[in-house]
Amino acid sequence: LLTAGSLSDRLGRKGMLLAGLAVFGLSSLAGAFTTSPSALIAARAVMGLGAAMIFPATLSTIANVFTERRERALSIGLWGASAGVAVAVGPIVGGVLLEHFSWTSIFVFMAPVAAVSALLVALSVPGSKDPAVPRIDLPGFALSTAAMAAVVFTVIEAPEVGWSSGRSLLGFAAAGVLSALFVGWERRVPTPMLDVGLFRNMRFTAASGSVTVAFFTLFGFIFLMTQYFQFIQGFSPLSTGVHLLPVAMSVAVSSVIGTRLAVRAGTKVVVTVGLLAIAAFYVWVASVIGAHTGYGVIAAQMVLYGVGMGFTSAPATESIMGAVSIHQAGVGSAVNDSTRLLGGTLGVAVIGSVYAS
Repeated sequence: LLTAGSLSDRLGRKGMLLAGLAVFGLSSLAGAFTTSPSALIAARAVMGLGAAMIFPATLSTIANVFTERRERALSIGLWGASAGVAVAVGPIVGGVLLEHFSWTSIFVFMAPVAAVSALLVALSVPGSKDPAVPRIDLPGFALSTAAMAAVVFTVIEAPEVGWSSGRSLLGFAAAGVLSALFVGWERRVPTPMLDVGLFRNMRFTAASGSVTVAFFTLFGFIFLMTQYFQFIQGFSPLSTGVHLLPVAMSVAVSSVIGTRLAVRAGTKVVVTVGLLAIAAFYVWVASVIGAHTGYGVIAAQMVLYGVGMGFTSAPATESIMGAVSIHQAGVGSAVNDSTRLLGGTLGVAVIGSVYAS
């Protein structure tokens, strides 16, 4: 993500977006024709590479097109709303495909979606890049990728091998050393991939932390609720997606409202309210959820969570993008997306471990 975001600033955001859609679509199609688990995993890994090229380019393009704060806030709110809609649309579409076709249909389906998206981007999205065109920071790319890979792999494996096992401790230590080397390198190189001085701006740092917390809770929520609906309530994948609609719709609506309120009342106030709503949701769920809990109660809980998520993620993202220049929008977006990835990975691992115990 950090590498793709930085390269999009240097080489062009539209080109990176189109390339990412091509990589994602073609690797998804290839995944449908795999005949072994290892080949499917490899195809999924390439899809992840394509997604990493897509995400930073979308947000950085928005930041370059909509430079006035009110317009940028609204556009980022809509951008955040799309993630909320995807929470339900993905399982619903996947459920429909699985009920009528084989699992390979999901991978085939994504190829034309990527192709149509690429066509729309080619026809309507303006190109932009950093006019200074700084030199590519290859050591920075390598160190950031290695550090993120170490921490993500360790977090994913920790529930299986133990959080305090030697393997986990070694992985976290390696991630810390690589991160320190990355920061040290970025502080001394003339054209860094990531200006680490951005983290001295508390607006940028606090917003990044809020996004991490928000996606920690979101991925943990998705993990738990899909397990609850399918294995405790006995719902099909399609029915599970339909039952997730309250949270999806509330995230979508609240993302737009939250960014507009942030312009008027301040990001700090709105994000604080959002985080408190998320905390209240988890307290409420922990106190009443059970095998016989009525769906009306669960739906109300999901609406509360969706409001909290919408009030946290989108305004915090707008704050991150407002803290960087439009010429650094790609790397600013990549930081936002990396915090999402890190928070989400931790959410599944930690909440999954608690659930399993």
